[in-house]
Amino acid sequence: MTAEDKVCLKESVMGLVSNGIRPILDEESHIKNMIARIVVEMIKREWPQHWPDMLNELDMLTKFGEAQTELVLFVLLRLAEDVVTFQALPAQRRREIQSTMTLNMDRLFAFMLNILQQSVQHYQQLKADPGNTVKAQGLCRVALAALNTLAGYIDWVSVIHITEKNCKLLEMLCVLLSEPELQLEAAECLLIAVSRKGKMEDRVPLLVLLGDEPIQYILSVAQMVHGGKMQEKHYVFLKRLCQVLCALGSQICSLTLAPDIKVKTPGNFGKYLDSLLSFTKHPSQFLVFSTLATWGSIFRHEVLSRDPQLLAVVPEFLRAAMVNMAKVGCPSRDDSPSCEYSRLDFDSDEDFSSFFNSFRATMGDVVRAACRLDPKTGFRIAEEWMKYVVSQPLSAGPNNLIPSEGLCGLQSPALLQWDAMTFFSECVTGQMFRTLHKEEVPVTEGISLLQKVLAYETNDPFVLSYVLTNLSSLFPFVTYVNTYVSSVLSKLLAAVTFELPADRKVPRSRSVKNVRRHACSSLIKISRDYPDLLLPHFDLLYTSVRTLLGGDQSLTQMEKCALIEVIVLVSNQLKNYEQQRNFLDQLLHPIISIWLSEEIQRAVSGPDEFISYVGAAMLGYEQKEEELYRVNHYRLCFCCCAMLAVVKRARWPNDLEEAKSGGFLSGLNDLPLYRNPCTGVVLKVLDSLLALIRTHNHLNAPEVLAKTGDWFRKAMDLSDFEKKTILGLFQPVLDLYEKPVNKTPLDRIQIFFCTMIDSCYQFLGNCGPSLQHDFYSIADLGPRLLRSAFSNLDGITDFRLRAMLRVFVKPFILSCPPEKYESLICPIFGPLLTYLHQRLSHKWLMIKHRTLVSEEENCESQEVLDDQVMRLLTRDVVDLIVACCVTKKSSDNNVGLTDGLHGAGQAPGEDDEMMGTESVAPGSLELTELGKVLMANEEVSAAVLVLSYSPLVWTDTIACQKAASQLCWTLFKQVLSGVLPSDTALCFFSNVLCGLQTHGQHESVMVVLV
Repeated sequence: MTAEDKVCLKESVMGLVSNGIRPILDEESHIKNMIARIVVEMIKREWPQHWPDMLNELDMLTKFGEAQTELVLFVLLRLAEDVVTFQALPAQRRREIQSTMTLNMDRLFAFMLNILQQSVQHYQQLKADPGNTVKAQGLCRVALAALNTLAGYIDWVSVIHITEKNCKLLEMLCVLLSEPELQLEAAECLLIAVSRKGKMEDRVPLLVLLGDEPIQYILSVAQMVHGGKMQEKHYVFLKRLCQVLCALGSQICSLTLAPDIKVKTPGNFGKYLDSLLSFTKHPSQFLVFSTLATWGSIFRHEVLSRDPQLLAVVPEFLRAAMVNMAKVGCPSRDDSPSCEYSRLDFDSDEDFSSFFNSFRATMGDVVRAACRLDPKTGFRIAEEWMKYVVSQPLSAGPNNLIPSEGLCGLQSPALLQWDAMTFFSECVTGQMFRTLHKEEVPVTEGISLLQKVLAYETNDPFVLSYVLTNLSSLFPFVTYVNTYVSSVLSKLLAAVTFELPADRKVPRSRSVKNVRRHACSSLIKISRDYPDLLLPHFDLLYTSVRTLLGGDQSLTQMEKCALIEVIVLVSNQLKNYEQQRNFLDQLLHPIISIWLSEEIQRAVSGPDEFISYVGAAMLGYEQKEEELYRVNHYRLCFCCCAMLAVVKRARWPNDLEEAKSGGFLSGLNDLPLYRNPCTGVVLKVLDSLLALIRTHNHLNAPEVLAKTGDWFRKAMDLSDFEKKTILGLFQPVLDLYEKPVNKTPLDRIQIFFCTMIDSCYQFLGNCGPSLQHDFYSIADLGPRLLRSAFSNLDGITDFRLRAMLRVFVKPFILSCPPEKYESLICPIFGPLLTYLHQRLSHKWLMIKHRTLVSEEENCESQEVLDDQVMRLLTRDVVDLIVACCVTKKSSDNNVGLTDGLHGAGQAPGEDDEMMGTESVAPGSLELTELGKVLMANEEVSAAVLVLSYSPLVWTDTIACQKAASQLCWTLFKQVLSGVLPSDTALCFFSNVLCGLQTHGQHESVMVVLV
C-alpha cells in the first residue's frame, strides 16, 4: 500500500469516527468494537514513525461528542491489550510502541483521568433531571469506558502515574464506590492498583487509601453491604470491594514489616478493620471466607497484632465468627439469608457442603489466632454461648429425625446451635490452655461449665455427641479440680452403651453408632493425655471395663477394643514391669485362650479350613448357620483388634530412671534396651497371627478360586465404601447420618476380610516400634515373615498391598535396630522390591496398552478404579524407598525416619496427593544409615535403583516427580564411585529421556530431570 493510500485510509477511518457513527446509546457495540480494532491496527503499523500526531487526533475526536469519546477510549484500551497484555505483534515493533506509550504516559493518564472526571461530574449533575436522562446515560457510558480503559493500564504503568497529584486517581475511585452505576468498575480499578507487586517503596503511596477521606468512603460503602434486596450485579461489586480490602490488608502487613521502610501502623487502621468486619458479618459465606486469610495474617502479624485498634476489634470478630459457625445457607433451602447468596455461588448442596467444611476449618484456625491475642475474651464468649444452649429446651423443629420421639435431624435449629457452639468452644478453649499461664486460667468458670455439661441429660444421639465433645474440651479444667474425674468417666462409659429403644429391634442408626464411637474416642484421648489423673481411679475403671467386655453383648468389637486401649493406657502409669505384665496377662487371658484354641488353630491352618470357618464359600445359608458364621467373624476380628490395641498402647516409662527402677530395662549398651510388658502375650499369638496372614494371602490362589464360586470372588473384592474412597466419591452427609445401617451378607463379609487383614498388618507394623529389641531378636524372624506375610503376594490385591506397605512394611523396616539391617532387612527388602518392580511394570504395561487401544471415554468404571489404585500403589512404593533410603542434610538426620513413620501411621485413604507437592533440591539429600547398608549390598542396591528409575517412564506424574527429585540422583551418586556397567547406565539414561517425553510438560519434573 502506497503512502497516499495509507493517508486516504486513515482519513476515511477518522472521518467515519467523527461523523459516521450514531449517538452513543444507539450505536451497536460490535460496530464500535470493529472501528476501534481498525484504528488500533493502523496505530500498530504507523505510530509513532508515520503518524506522530496520533494522540492529538484522538484528542480532537473527543470534541465531537460522547460516542467519539467512548470510541477513543476503546482504541486506547485495545492498544494496551495488544501491546502489553496479549503481545499480539512482533517483539521489535511491540517494544517500540510500548516505549512510546511509556514516554507519553503522563499525557495519556491525564487525558483518561480528565475524561473520567468531567463525565462523572456532568453525569452526577444530570442524572436527577428527568429531562436529561438520555444525556446522563451517555455520560455514564463514557465514564464506564474510562474506568475500563484505566483498568487496562493500571496494572503495568509506573506507580508514579497512579499516585501523582496526591493520589487523585485513587481518591476519585473511592468516591465512585458509592455511585451505583459505576461502583463495580471503580472497584475493579482499585483492586488492580492495590494488588500491585514490586518494590516496597513503590507501594507505600498505596496507603493513601487509609487516609481520612478515602477510608471514610470505603467504610461508608462497607457498612451498607447488608442493606437492600440482593441483586447479582451488586453482589459482584461486594466481592470486588472485599478483594480490595483484603489486598489492602496484604499491603499493610507487608509494608509494616519491611526492614528498609519505616511504615508505622496507619492511624485509620481501626476504620479499615471496621470495613473488613462488615464483610465478615455479611450473610454470604463466600464473602466471609474471602476475609479470613486477611484476618489470619493480621492476627499473626508481629507488629499489627499488638496494636490497640486490633485488640479492640477481636471481641467483635469472635461474635461474628459465632454466627458464621452455624451450617446454614444450603442452596436448596430458604431458612437463612445466606441461602439466596449460596444459589449464586454453588451449583448444589454437595458443592456447598464441601465448601462449608473448608470454610469452617479455616474459620476455626482464624478464631484460634484471635484467641491467642485475647484468650479470656474468647473463653468468656464461649462460656456465655454454652450456658445459653445448655439452658434451652431441646426443640427438634420441623426437620426432626424420629417425629414420634422428637429427636433432632441435621437441619434442626437446636442441633445447628449445638454444632456451631461446640466447634467454637473447642477452638477457643484449646487455644486458651495453650496461651495462658496456669495461674491465669479461669478455673472457676471452667469448672462451672463442666458441671453444667455433666448434668445435661439427653436421649438425642446428635446432641449427645456434641455433649461429649464439650466434655473433652473442658476436661483440662479437671487437672485443677480432680474431684470430677469419676463423674466424667461415668458419663463417657454410659455413652459407650448408649442406644435408642428403636435400636433394640433394628440395626443401630449411624447417629447412635457415632455416639458410641465418639465416647470410645474421648476415653482414649483422656487416657492418653491425662493417664496420671485416671490412675487413682484405675480399679473402678478396670472393673467397669471388665463388666462391659464380659457381659454386654451389644458392644461391637471396635468398642470393646477401644475399652482395652483405655485400660492399657492407664496401666502404663503403674510404671512397674511385673505388675503391668501380670495385668496384661490377666486382661488378655480370654483372648489368648481363643487364639490358642483348637478351633482357631485349625481355621488359620489353610485356605480351605479358613473358608469353611468363616462361611465364605457360598451365599444363602440358613439363618442359624449365618448367625454362627457371624459369631466366628466377630471372634476372629475381635482377637486381632484386641491384640493390636495392646501392642499399640502398652509402653514403658519415658523417663530412664523410672524405667530402670520399674524393671523395664533388659540391658544398657550404647542405648538402653527396654522391655515391653506386652511382649509375652504378643509372642504367644505371633505364630497364629502369621499363619492367619499366610492363609489370607493364599485365598486368591487359582486352586482355591477353582473350588469356590463367584460370590467368594466378590467377598474378597473391595467394598463399595472403599471404592468410593479411592475415587473420591463420598456419600452425602444427610444420607450418611439418617439412613439406618442395613448390611447385606456380602457387605458383612467384605468388612470382615478388610478389618481382619488390616488389623493383622497394623499389629505387625506396631510390633517393631513397641517391642523393639525383643521383637527383632526373635529367632528366624526373617524366614518366618517370608513364609507368611510375604508369601504369595500375587494373591493380594493392589489395594491390600498398599495397606501392607504403609502400615506393616514401612514401620517394620524403619524401627529395625542398625545391627539387624544386614541380617534381617536386606534378605526381605531386596526380593520385595524386585517383586514390586515386576508387578508394577506389568500393570503399567497393561494400562499403556489399554490407553492405546481404547478411547478414554469408553473406559469401564472398573478400569478407572484399577488405574487409580495402581497410581496410589506406585506412589506408596516410591514413598517407601524414600523413607528408607533418603534424608535431608541437616542437624536432624532423622527427618527421613520421622517422615516415614508418619506416613506409616496414616490410614490407607488419607492424603495420597501430598507426596507430589514436595519440592526438594536433590543436592540437599543424602542417604540414611539404612540406605547406605542397602546400597552396599549388590543385589539390594540393584533392586533399589531399578525401582527408583522406573517411575520416570510410568504415566503417574506425582510418582515421577518424587522419584526424580528425591531418589534418582541421590542413589545414583552412590554407584558412581564403583564400576557402573554400560548397559545399566544406558538403561537409566533411557528412563530419564522417556521421563522427559512422558512428563516434560510439567515444569517441576522437567527441571529435575534436565
